[in-house]
Amino acid sequence: MTQLHSLSVPVFKQMLGGLQTVLAKAEAHATARKIDPDALLQARLFPDMFPLLRQVQVASDFAKSVAARLANVEVPKLDDNEKTFAELQTRITWVLTFLDSLEPGQFDGADTREIVTQAGTPKEKRFSGQSYLLNYGLPHFFFHTTTAYDILRHNGVEVGKKDYIGIY
Repeated sequence: MTQLHSLSVPVFKQMLGGLQTVLAKAEAHATARKIDPDALLQARLFPDMFPLLRQVQVASDFAKSVAARLANVEVPKLDDNEKTFAELQTRITWVLTFLDSLEPGQFDGADTREIVTQAGTPKEKRFSGQSYLLNYGLPHFFFHTTTAYDILRHNGVEVGKKDYIGIY
């Protein structure tokens, strides 16, 4: 197993599994308390931050795009049209299946391969594969998974660190 594969794919899978658990608990929480699920899906920690739904989309986007670029395959596009907990679960399952399709050998040489991104701005950024994963991809991925967890915890969903961390 190549180093960048082992530093990325298993981590993404573990944390996305935790995100699935947290989302399932949020949906059960809304149902049990007769809360409109959209109240949680559109919840934000602060007005200038993305709502829960978008946090999950962005976290899953980082998992698939970082892994794809490191494996030197085309980054799959998703439509970002989810509106329900079930649709978010389906999205995460799709990303997990994509991650499972990547072979460790596809990551050979990824640590020194140049990765060029244009993340939300007209300015492109250039990284070595190692820097892309460790200094860009993982921090962004963890920010959005953590924020999704925090939104739900802040809104009374009974989740804890074990739910967030997932199975390892």
